Amino acid sequence: MAKNLLEQLREVTVVVADTGDIQAIETFKPQDATTNPSLITAAAQMPQYQDIVDGTLKGARETLGADAVSAQVVSLAFERLAVSFGHKILEVIPGRVSTEVDARLSHDTDASIAMGRELIKMYEAQGVSRERVLIKIASTWEGIQAAAVLEKEGIHCNLTLLFGIHQAIACAENGITLISPFVGRILDWYKKDTGRDSYPSAEDPGVLSVTEIYNYYKKFGYKTEVMGASFRNVGEITELAGCDLLTIAPSILAELQATEGDLPRKLDPENAATMSIEKIDMTKEVFDAMHKENRMATDKLAEGINGFTVALESLEKLLAERLATLEG
Repeated sequence: MAKNLLEQLREVTVVVADTGDIQAIETFKPQDATTNPSLITAAAQMPQYQDIVDGTLKGARETLGADAVSAQVVSLAFERLAVSFGHKILEVIPGRVSTEVDARLSHDTDASIAMGRELIKMYEAQGVSRERVLIKIASTWEGIQAAAVLEKEGIHCNLTLLFGIHQAIACAENGITLISPFVGRILDWYKKDTGRDSYPSAEDPGVLSVTEIYNYYKKFGYKTEVMGASFRNVGEITELAGCDLLTIAPSILAELQATEGDLPRKLDPENAATMSIEKIDMTKEVFDAMHKENRMATDKLAEGINGFTVALESLEKLLAERLATLEG
């Protein structure tokens, strides 16, 4: 019996579910799962997860006591909710879950370190080993430095909102466990900038970016894992077959599962090892210069942080409204 594309992809790449929807994770049985503020906010509004939201709010009230003002309860519940979803997800998957530091801290190294430690503390209080959690932090220079500190403490990190080779090299040189270079958001930027409606998958700017990062890492022996993220179509995924990991939304997982055909491996460490690639010595000055020169990376990093911030503010409002309903 012929294998579908998802089955073939799993033979060369670790498949990760990009969702906070636990039912979708149960359906596709990925190794790992990733969440972000937008996904958690969406999941928190689904009726089937009302018990997670309500339980988190009630737990925050119990911790703070009857005299605590609602804003304090909401704030604590907000901190705990991503961990509550993460804990539920870990009951379903065999691998790791990624949980994100507040995007509003993306340019604050010390605050990102503190929140990363707090998230791990919350997981460990629920009996979850830190080995099963990746702390997600935006790939700003400050975020990368925060992750470097956490990694030295045995707290593994996933650097997200990554759009350029300079961010990827800085992560690798700081011993980061995993990076999430964004494919679809890069494509979005180039389509808007050039006025083009589409790109062939092999010429997709997001695909080319992840391919460049993968080959650089394998050429120079970096241990940091590459997890392509933010996909717009199946073609982007088939062009990146062989990447260490790919985190994929349920809708595209379903499409891969429903599609038959050959899926050749496109990314291979042995091929990368033979390539002629110039090594870049990454300092803050080099990072800043390369970031400034890369309009796409500059635009998309700022836009991504802003988008996650808006999602977080929506989540805070949602929790405040739900608490008011619960407590009358």
